[in-house]
Amino acid sequence: MRITFLIFDNLTALDAIGPYEVLCRLPGAEVMFVGETAGIKRTDPSSLGLVADRSIAEVDSTDILVVPGGRGEEQVREKPHMLDWVRRMHETTQWTTSVCTGALVLGAAGLLKGLPATTHWASLEKLRDFGAEPRSERLVEHGKIITAAGVSAGIDMALHLARRVAGDTCAQAIQVEIEYDPQPPFDGCARRAPAPVMAMLQSLLAERSARAAAK
Repeated sequence: MRITFLIFDNLTALDAIGPYEVLCRLPGAEVMFVGETAGIKRTDPSSLGLVADRSIAEVDSTDILVVPGGRGEEQVREKPHMLDWVRRMHETTQWTTSVCTGALVLGAAGLLKGLPATTHWASLEKLRDFGAEPRSERLVEHGKIITAAGVSAGIDMALHLARRVAGDTCAQAIQVEIEYDPQPPFDGCARRAPAPVMAMLQSLLAERSARAAAK
């Protein structure tokens, strides 16, 4: 089973690495990290690099496509040849998935028109720009498309997908192997977070955006 991760500069590392840690353990998994070009893609922040061993020109089909999110997805959306590649991959996939704002790439490729979908809470309404129906849920599955909300939801999505592909026993075995038994100290849902927390977060996001724009 060929599993392809589309990676790009300024992606959110866990959007790709979280699902990778699950999906690479599926029986018969052949995992590829693919970029517009081969080589190192720097995450946001840029202290970590992920390697695309192949370029999109070298990959013409896949069984599972995973599109992570992060600030760099905006650049992906601006490149017609990359959106065309996503569309072509979708024609061959058993499953097409996204994590966080990777859903906006699927939307820009025209794959979410009229469909329910989710993404990071801060970008949820942007899904309407692509004809999708925003859902404030952790995972949304419709047909062979699965969209996951922010960052850690990618692990949940990958385990859900492992269940679909290989059954409950295999999926739970993978979950136990990676010891995914989250017990976070706080509630991570934006809809339930206290006002001071959201105010601080909005300030941090605005500051981060300003720094990125200044580069």
